[in-house]
Formats: sequence, structure tokens, C-alpha cells
Amino acid sequence: MAFPRPRPARPELPRQRVQSLQCGQGAVRAARFNADGNYCLTCGSDKTLKLWNPHKGTALRTYQGHGYEVLDAAGSFDNSQICSGGADKAVALWDVSTGQVVRKYRGHAGKVNCVQFNEEATVIVSGSIDSTVRCWDCRSRRPDPIQVLDEAKDGISSVKLSAHEILTGSVDGRVRRYDLRTGQLCSDYIGSPITSVCFSKDGQCVLAASLDSTLRLLDKDTGELLGEYTGHRSTTYRLDCVLNELDTHVGCASEDGHVYFWDLLEGSLALRLPVGQGVVQSLAFHPGLPCLLVATQGQVTLWREDTFQPEGDPDT
Repeated sequence: MAFPRPRPARPELPRQRVQSLQCGQGAVRAARFNADGNYCLTCGSDKTLKLWNPHKGTALRTYQGHGYEVLDAAGSFDNSQICSGGADKAVALWDVSTGQVVRKYRGHAGKVNCVQFNEEATVIVSGSIDSTVRCWDCRSRRPDPIQVLDEAKDGISSVKLSAHEILTGSVDGRVRRYDLRTGQLCSDYIGSPITSVCFSKDGQCVLAASLDSTLRLLDKDTGELLGEYTGHRSTTYRLDCVLNELDTHVGCASEDGHVYFWDLLEGSLALRLPVGQGVVQSLAFHPGLPCLLVATQGQVTLWREDTFQPEGDPDT
């Protein structure tokens, strides 16, 4: 007689704070996990970029080379390089181990809000307040971009990449998806300025946050609205949205010092997490664990599920 399989455990959400990083960078504009989630990058209003082990709370290196605030950063798949974008209109490529700028790409006419590597870290894709997305070749010495996507009618607030797609969110209220295999552009009109976009892990859906205090889940291929999530406050700032590591919950930063999570399918509010004072500047969800990185003012906090016990805990 075969026993029934145990029901899978309910997905856990990050609820307990396990680390606080006092970044010493002025206001933290963005906090980002690296590819495997073991390290993170913080972008400061003091022109610096810092690399951390957030799980231990240790700072590893500071990167200096931007002329103004650093607004976004990303690590390469092999952790050997970092790309960053700033209010100095520049995109920088860094060598992680030496801390030096390898290349600086200039071409944007306004501050660079978002940067991403492609999978092989051969191309950097940057989005700017100048309404363009630019693709830069990391391997060649050419100073100009290999491609410029200029369909947006207002600033680009968010860029994400899949194996063959570029996903962008713009202040003009549209989510655009460029399919690099077919050369096609798909555009979905949300209406309110977009602050953040991301792909679901299964690649079937797109999540978009906008300034009407609403999070929307769209079918990637048809553009059909699959879900709407409300309750948080987002009317002024460029706030991040995320999906958890299992695609079961969607999350968003809020201007009221909380992070909100909703059940993806039901649309019900699952968690309202108090994380600090004022606006939640940035959010990043770990690629494989129920682990959340949150930036508020000058600090970054790391959150884990209730059952997580930190190393050295007397109960373990």
C-alpha cells in the first residue's frame, strides 16, 4: 500500500530581521543580490558602490569612480565583474577583485536609472531618464552602444533581461518587451508611470509596479491582466517590485516604511512587514531562499523566514 505523499510545506515569507548593515554611503539608492545570493551590492548617494556579505554583515570592498549618486548595479554570473549606473549619466564596468573601473560608457543624456548584464556578461543594458535603453559591448573598445532602443516617450525606470528578451518599464506608462530572437516589440499600456518591472521565475509572467499604488501581473505573451495587488503606497518614488523564490508571492516596497507581500494566485495580502522609517528605497529577493534585502535611508536590512535560526543562536 502506497502512502500518500506529504503535502508540500507552505512557502515561507521573510518575517524576521537577521542582519542590519550600516552602509555609511548616505542614502542607499539600491540594494541588489549577486547571481547566487551570497553577496550583495549597495549603491550610495555618496557616489560609492559597496560589496557585502549580507548574511554575515561584513563589508568586503568599496568601489569609487562615479561622479555623482550611484542609482543601480548588477553582478556578472561568475562574480568577476560589476556594472553600475549613476546620476552622472555614466555606465561603469568594474573588476570585482581589483576594485578598478574597466570601462566607462558615456552616451546617455540623463541619469542612468537601471543596469543589467546579459547572461554571459558580454553586454550591459542600461535604462535612462533620457527615454532610451542602450546596449554596450563589454568586450570591444568601441565607445558607442551596439544598440539603442528609443521607443519610450519618457524616462526608463526599470530594465530586466531574460535569455532572449529585454523588459523595460517607463514613466510613459508602458511595459515593453523586446524579443531579440524575432526582433519584435510587445507593448502593454498600464497608464500610470511604471516604477519597476520583473519576470516571474518561470518566464510566463511580467510583474509591474506603478505610481497608482498598484502592482499588476501580466501574461507575458498575451498581455492579459492576471492579477492586481493593492494596499501599499506608491505615488512619488521609484519603488521596486519582486517575486519570491518560488513564484508564489509578489512583493512591493512602499512609501510607508513597510514591504507588502500578496498571494500571487489569490491576490490577498499575505504580509505587511514593517522594515523602517519613511520610504523603502529598494528591495531584492534572494534567488533561491526566502530571504529579502531591504534599503531604508542609510541602512540595509536582511530578513529571513520565521523558522530560520542564525548561526551562533543559543537555541541551535
